[in-house]
Amino acid sequence: MDGIRWYGLAYVAGFIAGWALLRLYFKKGRSPFNPEQQADLLTALVIGTLLGGRLGYYLLYRFDELLHDPLMIFRVWEGGMASHGGMVGILLGMVWFTYKNKASFWQVADITVTLGPPGVFFGRLANFINGELYGRPSDAPWAMHFLDYWRNPTTGYGEYFWTPAVHPSQLYQAGMEGLLLTVYLQARFWLSDPAKRTIGQLTGEFLIGYALLRIAGEVFREPDATLILGLSRGSFYSLFMIIAGVAIIAFRRKAASRT
Repeated sequence: MDGIRWYGLAYVAGFIAGWALLRLYFKKGRSPFNPEQQADLLTALVIGTLLGGRLGYYLLYRFDELLHDPLMIFRVWEGGMASHGGMVGILLGMVWFTYKNKASFWQVADITVTLGPPGVFFGRLANFINGELYGRPSDAPWAMHFLDYWRNPTTGYGEYFWTPAVHPSQLYQAGMEGLLLTVYLQARFWLSDPAKRTIGQLTGEFLIGYALLRIAGEVFREPDATLILGLSRGSFYSLFMIIAGVAIIAFRRKAASRT
């Protein structure tokens, strides 16, 4: 239950950060969305993150087990969220918000992508505190031991064990996918002229930046599922984000050149 508690705090902290940023953007004239619309957008993002993250975890990482035990998806006390699934959920939430408010999808997307990295930062800290998603064995001076639990899939019983010294890859990812990406996107959001920035450009940059940083973090992280084409699943799924990011930037620049 401790894992759920820390995850819950991480999500609450991430959503509070997103709420504060939305209010700041509106106050400074960087967002057209009033407080009522901010509440709609944040609600859509919260639901999309939670449902998408939960479904994505089982579809992308534990699909075979889900086929044998479909009810496992409801056992939230066992944990299990996937960032790539959460992003799909967020996408659907943005589509709903855009339709309801008759807003520009790409404007919504450019604002939304700046809200996510702080949540990633808090989520990776929760991973670290819970001692999960740790790194590969290492002899680095800062390598750490984590208390983990192994469950026999046949009997359902298991036991706790201490890992060998491993990379605290959760902290690496918190720094890269969380802090570094937050700094980059906030700098791009505030220091560039909205009238001159191609709408949708920031969305593409986020997808590429997150994917590259995720792949870099996966180098140090112990794979938590079988590999795909020799790549961890986190790295493999990130390749599609890079393709999508490049395509969005090219598409939006081409559309802007026509106007």
